[in-house]
Amino acid sequence: MTYDFTSIMDRHGKDAIAVDGLGTDLGFAPDPPRDGFDVIPMWVADMNFPTVPTVPQAIIERAQHPVYGYFSPTDDYYNSIIDWQSTRNGVTGLTREAIGYENGVLGGVISALTAFAAPGDGVLLHSPTYIGFTRSIENNGYRIVHSPLTLDERGVWHMDYEDMDRKLKEHHIHVAVFCSPHNPCGRVWERWEIEKAMEVYKANDCVVISDEIWSDLTLGNHQHIPTQSVSEDARNRTVAFYAPSKTFNLAGLVGSYHIIYNPTLRDRIVAKSSKCHYNDMNVLSMHALIGAYRPEGHEWLDELKAVLTGNVDYAYDYITKHFQGVSLAKPEGTYMLLLDCEQWCKAHGLTLAELEKRGWDVGVDWQDGSMFQAPYSIRVNLALPLSRVKEAMRRLDQYVFNA
Repeated sequence: MTYDFTSIMDRHGKDAIAVDGLGTDLGFAPDPPRDGFDVIPMWVADMNFPTVPTVPQAIIERAQHPVYGYFSPTDDYYNSIIDWQSTRNGVTGLTREAIGYENGVLGGVISALTAFAAPGDGVLLHSPTYIGFTRSIENNGYRIVHSPLTLDERGVWHMDYEDMDRKLKEHHIHVAVFCSPHNPCGRVWERWEIEKAMEVYKANDCVVISDEIWSDLTLGNHQHIPTQSVSEDARNRTVAFYAPSKTFNLAGLVGSYHIIYNPTLRDRIVAKSSKCHYNDMNVLSMHALIGAYRPEGHEWLDELKAVLTGNVDYAYDYITKHFQGVSLAKPEGTYMLLLDCEQWCKAHGLTLAELEKRGWDVGVDWQDGSMFQAPYSIRVNLALPLSRVKEAMRRLDQYVFNA
């Protein structure tokens, strides 16, 4: 490989919640490990890999000019997004007019919600549900209505279209949040699945807010299908949010973008997001995106996806073979696993919190999955060098599940 996905980075003291945030947020962050165990960060959804070198190069080059005043996004910024979407997702007909800046995907979700729904209104989401959705939507006074995903006999998550339709009608819902690929379940929806979902939304006159921040991180042969690409109606009823942050480990720089083709939707959302005067781009964030979306970024991402696919294969095989009473669906995208530990907990007379603490004590810093509307579940980040994934599995085997 051209790029380094094997070296173990020491992130302590480098502004990393993943290691420096342990024990600082009771009920959210893991506890620090016992003496004798180092930290294996497997909770916060960022990666323990250095980003593609063109990102720091672009930031340093711009930072060397000692003025950081007012600016407007450049042609390079828009052209980088258009080229990226064309190359990675097969998007055609994208123009700069359809692209808008967002400080973050969650902020964009709230701008879209406030443009088309009032506090107290229902919003449809699938469950398990990303905790960021839960917190931001409820904090802004909206009422989440869940349509649970279902697992088939092969361990694959599916949408329940009849349940979606029923919930939309019963709760008079006209805004839905769609997660594609799905976090935390890791499903990469097939075209027919998105088409069917969009038919349900169309029949209930729903604006669709599509979070596609994980779109670059599909595994194996799975391919992301942009929600807006499945039909002309989907193109006009969907607000899509993207970012280089998950793909290139840039969350600390802040910077996402929306794609909105329908000018009526776009005008209302842009008006909402602009009124706080805080939804403004950072000049270094702009150059980071341009650096990430260069040809080297494509090559780096392809290598990253191969590494993540290997990590997922290893962890999935290890867990299913060694941890009796723990079940999981094999993710098709993202770098997260969602472990269902209900049978194990009941067989051993332990609560989920007690099980989680066993892992934390030996430095396996996994995350409480119940926050994701997934009782008895634990979320595990596999975006680490494979040697660290193997060490985590060894510790879970020796000290946690088979102690």
